[in-house]
Amino acid sequence: MGNAKDNDTEMSQTGKKPRSPKICGTNYPVSIGFIVVNEFCERFSYYGMKAVLTLYFINYLHWNKNLSTAVYHAFSGLCYFTPIIGAIIADSWLGKFKTIIYLSIIYVIGHVIKSVGAIPDVGDSTVHVILSVLGLVLIAFGTGGIKPCVAAFGGDQFDEEHVDERRKFFSIFYMSINAGSVLSTIITPILRDDVQCFGSGCYALAFGVPAALMVVALVVFISGSGLYKKTPPEGNVLLTVCKCISFAIRNRWRRPKNSPKREHWLDWAEEKYSKRVIEEIKMVLRVLLLYIPLPMFWALFDQQGSRWTLQATRMNLDFGGAFVIKPDHMQMLNALLILVFVPIFDMGVYPLIGLCRIKLTPLKKMASGMILAALAFCAATVVEVNVIKTVVEAPPARECLLQVLNLAAGDVSVKIPGHSLFPEPIKPYDDPPEYLRLPLNDINENLTVSVTHQGHDHECRLNFSEGTVYSLILYNDITCNLVKDDFTKSEMGEPFLRFINTRTDNINITLGRTHFDVSSNYGISPSKDVDRRQYMDVTCLSSTLKTYQTDLGLLDYGAYYTFILRGDSDNLMWNKMVDVQPNNIHIAWQIPQYVLITAGEVMFSITGLEFSYSQAPASMKSVLQAGWLLTVAFGNVIVLIVAEGAGLEQWTEFVLFAALLVAVSIIFSIMAYFYTYVDPDHLDKMLKEDAKEDNMDDLKKDKKEKESMYMNDIPKGTKM
Repeated sequence: MGNAKDNDTEMSQTGKKPRSPKICGTNYPVSIGFIVVNEFCERFSYYGMKAVLTLYFINYLHWNKNLSTAVYHAFSGLCYFTPIIGAIIADSWLGKFKTIIYLSIIYVIGHVIKSVGAIPDVGDSTVHVILSVLGLVLIAFGTGGIKPCVAAFGGDQFDEEHVDERRKFFSIFYMSINAGSVLSTIITPILRDDVQCFGSGCYALAFGVPAALMVVALVVFISGSGLYKKTPPEGNVLLTVCKCISFAIRNRWRRPKNSPKREHWLDWAEEKYSKRVIEEIKMVLRVLLLYIPLPMFWALFDQQGSRWTLQATRMNLDFGGAFVIKPDHMQMLNALLILVFVPIFDMGVYPLIGLCRIKLTPLKKMASGMILAALAFCAATVVEVNVIKTVVEAPPARECLLQVLNLAAGDVSVKIPGHSLFPEPIKPYDDPPEYLRLPLNDINENLTVSVTHQGHDHECRLNFSEGTVYSLILYNDITCNLVKDDFTKSEMGEPFLRFINTRTDNINITLGRTHFDVSSNYGISPSKDVDRRQYMDVTCLSSTLKTYQTDLGLLDYGAYYTFILRGDSDNLMWNKMVDVQPNNIHIAWQIPQYVLITAGEVMFSITGLEFSYSQAPASMKSVLQAGWLLTVAFGNVIVLIVAEGAGLEQWTEFVLFAALLVAVSIIFSIMAYFYTYVDPDHLDKMLKEDAKEDNMDDLKKDKKEKESMYMNDIPKGTKM
């Protein structure tokens, strides 16, 4: 820390930034190595935690999909509101270095609290929710607060003349962001699912590793303290802009009625602010006006970690052999494709469009990016429509679902008065194709079910309730057993099994770490989730204890199975029935939507930042950065509102977002058509010309005053 003091002293005495040590033979300061490693660890920490967040809400906190999506986007939005606070603290109070350290400490505390909240033995569900929400709030303030500081602090380390080195540093800096993102979204889902702790998946470890990386990030950053250039706070331009606008508005409303009109409403701030500041703010406001439609793009883009991840949980994740991915792994596609698409667009797509004599302005690129994002959600809609075909939807009011399992010796005919659900005889041990809808006249209804078996008619009086899914099990000569079925698929894609024991002995079954106890004479076990590939250990608890081992084969993602156990004392046989269809749509069908959304990001986000920076003076770039981050924040607010308020089916919600973005892109295109591109450097020329004119006016005024004085000194009557 002694060198840091020397740096500060030198700066205060000479007014120049001190030169920091350089990497051997280059103009790169040694200090940037600490900053790049810090950024890599921090981004690993953030994206690693965020990758598993939605599934944590659903599987650990047991929130529903809409609440999980809403909280996920509330957190994401807060992460993009807080950078403004961090920038104000850094520029007006603490400086970038201290702001990064103090907010990183808050960041670490948030991670630790979040990890503790994921330990099942710590308190009850209420404690877990409180710790999780508190941890997320602290993380949002930490990551958002340091966001505007770290990159700018890295740029401060370079001498003014080393422009190329500074530009290359930013390339390395953003590469470290993508590297941290890709690695974390690969590693943390594996820690979440494949590592077992506290008797289940290890969310505590999945959050603990990112917490450890954030500790490393903080330690690395502090380690380079003696090498950094630390510029003191110089005041926040965002506050200046807000004060100038506020003063202009107040001054305009307080003006006397006979005051002359001014060309622009901001000109009413001339009494307090310089003409340069006012003109620069005018230029910024013209760009910020174009930002108004932009949140809609981010509303779609940020659903990769929420709705798209939830969609992936209902898809087939097996790429063959031992290569099986996790549903939250798909998020890494975006970071990988960005690295590929940026050079492809810069060196391939844009030059080819130019060869076709099409002038692709930055605003046209951004509008095209919006259309690509809308197309991505159209692709997601097509996938969703096919995914829900494998899902058993809960029956609506005054309806239930029914299937019949015939375990009797011979065909049966089933009739329900007033309904024609089963027109054909049902063969023994036949796998029902699907559940059938049974209309009811009330919330609960007693119905008489007629069963014909081997020429004899049997009647069963059964009670059905609306919104319930049933299996009617028929056995012996004829016994009816109406059983309520589980039908909601696991968000992790695990298959569910249940057993019906037709034997005369009780049976214990072990599949991996899951155990079933099935009583004799058509006893039914509850449905439990199991690993996909399992050998079944069966122990028959008869007078002669017998154990069997059999391979059930590879169970499909998301399916519900009923296994019928049969046989005598010398052998064990089983029949497999599929109650709920497996996830037949492969996860690879999500790739097109990721390709489209990433291509849209390249055309929209990267171009948007370049356009914004080209249209504003250097002193106002931080204001535009704040405005850009706010568009991301408001985009997440839009998703929060729709997820909690709309109550739409998922595919309908995707269509709604796509349609809204198309409409917004049209509005944006109209605004872009009337936008006139400006050169910020032209402002200096204009102000210099105005200054010259003012000087000429002053000279003329002085000349007239001197002439007037001269004329007054001449005695009256003197001839000229």
